[in-house]
Amino acid sequence: MTMKRFNLLLVALAMLLALAAPALAAGAGPGVSPDAALTMLKDGNARYVAGKPQYPHQNKERRVLTATKGQAPFATILSCSDSRAPVELIFDQGLGDLFVVRVAGNVAGVDEIASMEYAGEHLHTPLLVVLGHTKCGAVTAVVENAKLHGSLPSLAAKIKPAVFKTRAAHRDLRGDALIAAAIKANVQQAMADLFAKSRIIKDLVKAGKLQVLGALYDLESGKVEWLGPQPGEKASAAGKAGVK
Repeated sequence: MTMKRFNLLLVALAMLLALAAPALAAGAGPGVSPDAALTMLKDGNARYVAGKPQYPHQNKERRVLTATKGQAPFATILSCSDSRAPVELIFDQGLGDLFVVRVAGNVAGVDEIASMEYAGEHLHTPLLVVLGHTKCGAVTAVVENAKLHGSLPSLAAKIKPAVFKTRAAHRDLRGDALIAAAIKANVQQAMADLFAKSRIIKDLVKAGKLQVLGALYDLESGKVEWLGPQPGEKASAAGKAGVK
């Protein structure tokens, strides 16, 4: 190898390291398995429920690190905008740990899916969680056929399939029981919409680079119930054993 080629190789290597450094310096993102990411979420939620949060990565040093070196979140969370369900608190995480997409009813529309594709393809998050919660106002409004105005009917339209499926599968349910079942179905609906509309997400899951799971947060207990992968879609090979 000539000296000129050697120098070019060194320059190329330096450029690659420079591109990788922001993500690697900021957190655990690339290289963390879906199982490891899930364990971190479960452990964080256990601390939160027990009233013993550690408030990790919430100091000045972490703020400066993520501002100057970039982000490397270890999980993507699609959650509801409800003020009672703050994602970082629920999982006891801090700056740069979670890539959170929040929207009323945790629906998977075009903008939400684009955000999740960015996290999976460019930030390499190994785990994507669709997180619903008990007593969800958006789902309740659809179940009760509430009058909606402005842009709300468009959002409600994404929830209606879950409500229709719930009514068809559970004709005996009424009131709160029907709403609770519809909330879980809505989590599955968001996952179904995600897989139906995103080739990027499907390919990442197929390649074993991403696991997609549903979950439900209980407003009263603080516990997160893990619902597993979308029915009909395979979890990544690395993460099949991680859901209990």
